[in-house]
Amino acid sequence: MSDSQNRRDFLKTASAATLSALAAGSARPLLAAEAQKAAKSQATADTVIVLWMGGGMAHTETFDPKRYTPYAPGTPASAVLSTFPAIPTVVDGIQFSQGLEKLAAVMDRGTLIRTYTGPDLGFILHSRHQYYWHTGYAPPQTVAAPHLGAVIARTLGPKNEAVPPFINIGQRFDLGEGEELKAFHTAGFLGSEYGPFNLPFPEQAMDAVRPPRGMSPSRFENRQKFYKKLVEKSPVARHGSEFQRESLLRSLDNAYRLLSSSASKAFDLSLEPKASYDKYNTGRFGLGCLLARRLTEAGARFIEVTTEYIPFFNWDTHDNGHSRLVEMKRQIDAPIAQLVLDLEQRGMLDRTLIVLASEFSRDMMTEGKPGNTVKNQVDVPDVISEPKHYGMHRHFTDAGSVLMFGGGVKRGFAYGKTADERPCKTIENPVVIEDLHATIYRTAGISPKHSFEVEKRPFYVTRDGHGKPVTAVLQRP
Repeated sequence: MSDSQNRRDFLKTASAATLSALAAGSARPLLAAEAQKAAKSQATADTVIVLWMGGGMAHTETFDPKRYTPYAPGTPASAVLSTFPAIPTVVDGIQFSQGLEKLAAVMDRGTLIRTYTGPDLGFILHSRHQYYWHTGYAPPQTVAAPHLGAVIARTLGPKNEAVPPFINIGQRFDLGEGEELKAFHTAGFLGSEYGPFNLPFPEQAMDAVRPPRGMSPSRFENRQKFYKKLVEKSPVARHGSEFQRESLLRSLDNAYRLLSSSASKAFDLSLEPKASYDKYNTGRFGLGCLLARRLTEAGARFIEVTTEYIPFFNWDTHDNGHSRLVEMKRQIDAPIAQLVLDLEQRGMLDRTLIVLASEFSRDMMTEGKPGNTVKNQVDVPDVISEPKHYGMHRHFTDAGSVLMFGGGVKRGFAYGKTADERPCKTIENPVVIEDLHATIYRTAGISPKHSFEVEKRPFYVTRDGHGKPVTAVLQRP
């Protein structure tokens, strides 16, 4: 089956699920009140921040380095495990790779999971694996599965009524695989009011929460009324259920409330002192981390900041893997470390969970995983003859790194073990998505068995309700 056929099938099934969501009524929570109360009592995080390394971040090149092989023409490709030397962190026994020195200096505040293992979804598509990571379910689904952030927003509600509970920073949807990404950047059957407030460019975030320049308050109010009339003719209003229509209108009211609230100042990066701004300013992602910190202070419930997934760019290293990662590390190292330090300095780190993750890892030789390889999507010569061949180019799903800070996870801790020789796969304590989600939900006070009634059946927040928190990484098991 061709790549284009897979994409068409993905979009076809996602569109069908979206149409199904339009007809759905209110998704009624099914978990017993006693169980909900018990889960909430275990909460250690009020806010969750996901730092998304879209495109496939190689674990052996970042947070789980192996034997270093310097670039040299004539080197067998099979001999290359890591193209960066390992560096020490502040925690004995935990090493990162060169280029992550600032994150290495704050590792005593965090937990490293070395053994995230991705699913077997056949021919590997980034959008399918990203859908799976963000919803906990492999596409296609008969219903529009909600994003992790939408589940948290719906279950816990906003911390600050004026601040959107789910904010997505850094991803555009008008290029590359934008339509596929839209399929999971939604609240699905939960309703529009729990969907993401999208801010593709963090430096322009303030433009999204204030009226156009020169517009009087009365004119802006009239425009809001006119816009509501337009919305009444939208597909949701015309074809959706009464619940979906009301949810859409509530989302508009929420946005209008934000524009007139003092909380909107959190979106204005020009108000940040220059010395602080400069510590984050490594580009869009770095400024996204700064915006995430400001929004956490303002009362956001769930924030995702992405390096942005664009096919063949950023972490999607099908060639020039080493040189591309030099730049990606420059973008993420300082701002993530500063985010950790700033939240700690403000006394907020203990109640804010930060999760750095990617849809899968990469390897020079294996596409998929040992014993379940799939069609190669990039040719790697047997012998490296030029710099573009030096780096991890193929999609590898049998191990991956997840870095976590704050929110009740252990400090200076590493979990799981991967092989030191190729294939650098998981050999101890694998972590699958339902268990990773269960861990995140546990910190937020949500049971992995929490579910919503959809199509007269339960839809669980972890796959079939089987997610189990990785208690070994939690301060309070």
